[in-house]
Amino acid sequence: MAKPEKHSFSAPHEARNVPNGKIEIVNVGGLTLGRATFQPGWKWSKDLQPIAKTKSCQMPHLSFQVSGVLRVKMDDGTEQEIRPGEVALIPPGHDAWVVGDEPVVSIDIQGMKDYAKPGAKPAGKR
Repeated sequence: MAKPEKHSFSAPHEARNVPNGKIEIVNVGGLTLGRATFQPGWKWSKDLQPIAKTKSCQMPHLSFQVSGVLRVKMDDGTEQEIRPGEVALIPPGHDAWVVGDEPVVSIDIQGMKDYAKPGAKPAGKR
């Protein structure tokens, strides 16, 4: 019989400091969840592209926005903003940045296992 599990982002299994932000990882029930905190001025193409070494972010994200506003621009040019309380599905092929003066905090339940890890392979290329 399976047993209940719980973990806290206050004591993550892994923490990744990135320019203008941090990623905290917890593993529970075979899932990897990440809490991303990005400071005002953070932009994927400026801060994480040098780590990912891809033209745009190739990780898919299914996330819940806790605070702040994140603007996402897909490779095809479409844009949207993600606000607190919203759940978003962001497919591979995007840039993103913090809008305004409030840090973005997002809980990601897909796409964080290798996010912001040097040498990680893009989605679908494993």
